[in-house]
Amino acid sequence: VARPGDRGVILEVGAHDGAAEGGLEAEELERRLLEFGFVEGAAFELLHEGAVGHDPIAVRLGDMRVALRRRDAHNVWVALDPRSR
Repeated sequence: VARPGDRGVILEVGAHDGAAEGGLEAEELERRLLEFGFVEGAAFELLHEGAVGHDPIAVRLGDMRVALRRRDAHNVWVALDPRSR
């Protein structure tokens, strides 16, 4: 589980059936994540997490900041930089 201050690189983005329960269909969620810049090889930093349930989270992708629900973030596979922990 990533925490504020953690950095890394995105390995894969892939929503699957049921992943967006109560939200978007899997294909629509995956499309939106890709449009926001959650693409393979992109560097990221977890900036902030909400006070209630640690949701939503704020992520830096390049020079952009994106707010994301944790349940949607579970569809983004990452490799954390061990030096950021």
